[in-house]
Amino acid sequence: MSMNVNLLGKGLKYLGVVIFLFIAAPISLTMAFKALKKFEDTPNEYLSYLLLAGAGILMVFTIFFAFKTFKILLNAIFNT
Repeated sequence: MSMNVNLLGKGLKYLGVVIFLFIAAPISLTMAFKALKKFEDTPNEYLSYLLLAGAGILMVFTIFFAFKTFKILLNAIFNT
């Protein structure tokens, strides 16, 4: 039972991106909530809502991309 080395390399590259997203997504969400608190009742309030929406989309994408990455790694290891 051998591994698919090319698929494993692709999976490990994706894993590096997922690790970066696991760090960046919560930080951007925290920044969005702090901006929402700071820009309360100011003209820049729309910017904090835009940042909050972007951070939410990034969180959903991170979860989707993590599942995709782990599926690629499992296919590489078990050679299905």
